[in-house]
Amino acid sequence: MRITALTIRILKQIIRDKRTLALLIFAPILVLTMLYLVFDGDDYVPKVGLVNVPEMITEQMDLNEVELTEYSNTTEANEDLENQEIDGYVVLDEQVPAIFLEGSDPSVNSATLRWIQSAFANLQKNGNASELKVDYLHGTSEMGSFDYFGPVLLGFFVFFFVFLIAGVSFIRERTTGTLERLLSTPLRKWEIVIGYVFGFGIFTMIQSTIIAWYAIYVLEMMMEGVFIYVLIITLAIALTALTLGILISSFANNELQMIQFIPIVVIPQIFFSGLFNLETISEWLSWIGPFTPLYYAADALRDVMVRGYGWNEIYINILILIGFSVIFMFLNIIALRKYRRI
Repeated sequence: MRITALTIRILKQIIRDKRTLALLIFAPILVLTMLYLVFDGDDYVPKVGLVNVPEMITEQMDLNEVELTEYSNTTEANEDLENQEIDGYVVLDEQVPAIFLEGSDPSVNSATLRWIQSAFANLQKNGNASELKVDYLHGTSEMGSFDYFGPVLLGFFVFFFVFLIAGVSFIRERTTGTLERLLSTPLRKWEIVIGYVFGFGIFTMIQSTIIAWYAIYVLEMMMEGVFIYVLIITLAIALTALTLGILISSFANNELQMIQFIPIVVIPQIFFSGLFNLETISEWLSWIGPFTPLYYAADALRDVMVRGYGWNEIYINILILIGFSVIFMFLNIIALRKYRRI
């Protein structure tokens, strides 16, 4: 009887908490649906350029599994390669194909090489595809998956832990009555929000710096660019996670409800961060990517750490991340109104 009574009490408690009940059902369905749309996408189709390749050779190629672009000179091909318009291009040197790859994504490199080796197999003197000469714009043939995914994971873990700690800490401020006492003072709402952002932000800066330093100099994550740019990007994504965590905590009554928001707010961003090729994801899902902060942070981190780019290539992504933070701070000021009424 006592077990039955305890069971009934737990059931009634969950049923009364409509938010928990909805998240228990909705969150797994959402994540599973997104996984289905990600893994049920099309195979990657490599984008290959041909420089001065005779038409009689092109006509013999299987063009069903490639996006082919023809160039009259290597300057145009190199320009498109740097802009990531193509994954690689081929130049015929005395009937021997010379291959140039963009190189920053090992999976794209493999798909591109497979098609080129298949298309030019008949031109190789001994028919051995492994002897093709390959040059890389970024990275090398020894570049591993961790080198490519590392920048994305760095951005994700900074975002995830800052979001979680900020949300839980802000809930604690409310449950202990600190926030209500602040709201009863002459302090304006925007001053309270800015104060919390600066207070949590200092620890966020320290955390982001330590994580970035450890990943690059202890784990020897691939680093072609300048460390200060990595630091700026991680601070920008940390600030976005901080303001978003505070905002989301406004809709949670306790730490458990804050954690329940993770499958809704954080997990979906993984699919658009670059861990999966966005060109193979279903069109039903791919349009969401530009609306998620991690999408821009991962792109900027990869530009610096893998491609060795500088400020001119990453500042737009950083400005967008700061824009996300400003929007979340503004929404935080609006959200504080309901507590002041209390």
